[in-house]
Amino acid sequence: MSPYHNVCTKCQETNKKSMSRNIRFIQAAISVVESTRISPYSCKYSKKTFTQHQLLILILFKDYRNQHYREFVEDVGDMERIQENLDLSIVPHFTTLQKFLRRIKSLYLRLIFKKTVDLFYTIDDVIPITAIDSSGFTSGYCSHYFSERTGKIRKHFLKTSISVDTDEGVITGYLVSNGRVHDTRHAEKLLRQCHKIRKSDCYVMDKGYDSEDIHRLIRDDLHANSVIPIRCWNNEIISGKYRQEMARQFNTIIYPRRQIVENKFSVLKRKFSGDLKARIFLIQMKEIAGKMIVCNIHRHLQFFILNVFYRAEKRGEQHIIAV
Repeated sequence: MSPYHNVCTKCQETNKKSMSRNIRFIQAAISVVESTRISPYSCKYSKKTFTQHQLLILILFKDYRNQHYREFVEDVGDMERIQENLDLSIVPHFTTLQKFLRRIKSLYLRLIFKKTVDLFYTIDDVIPITAIDSSGFTSGYCSHYFSERTGKIRKHFLKTSISVDTDEGVITGYLVSNGRVHDTRHAEKLLRQCHKIRKSDCYVMDKGYDSEDIHRLIRDDLHANSVIPIRCWNNEIISGKYRQEMARQFNTIIYPRRQIVENKFSVLKRKFSGDLKARIFLIQMKEIAGKMIVCNIHRHLQFFILNVFYRAEKRGEQHIIAV
């Protein structure tokens, strides 16, 4: 057998695995989007060439593949099985997807995100530990030519905070702001948001979130525990009931779980890109929402694959015992 034949066989196997992953993602995305009960068409006068569901799933699939619009549409044109799963008679032009992202309401993306969180829990489930942290997604406005001429790279950062279930690795909430916002201001809104979606027994954050108001919100309003290290300079007197409690009884066992949220940011940026394509803030927010949705669906598929392997191993053990 020639080396060329071996290379071709390996390429075919890789393509099959890739297509299998793509189809699993499409099927999971269809299930999530349809469960939101978003209307198939934006209005009764719509051309009805494509449904909102089809365009939404294609945008999520683009983020999953981490591609630009033109390249993505060309690739989907060659994927007959993807077109069959989405019931597409034709592949939309890349500008159709861009215009749809501008037009779709952010509320719809919030609904879809909430449905991805629901994939991992039953109604009464409470998360043991939730970690919160922030990072930035970049948007470069200038061309490569401008950068080379001036020797400068103009980049704009959108501050994004997320909350993550440290057991399941699921993003349970996110908040985006255009500009510099202190961590504590972000945390107040995010805590209420993620606690409303899925309650947690404990919230872990780094010392950038050290504030008596944050402790009070978690302990008194959300009825949960808080683990946040104290910022203290030059033997400064620690103020606040809960901050003093942190200084006396800091939980060194729970606090390292905070690293899970940093790992999640790393996965988001490496796998689904930390760069934003849009220039308008509202569309950039939608891009980030899409990344959060895709990351949760990806996590759900990882659990699905693990369950398949676990069941296969169990069947193998039972067969050996029977023999």
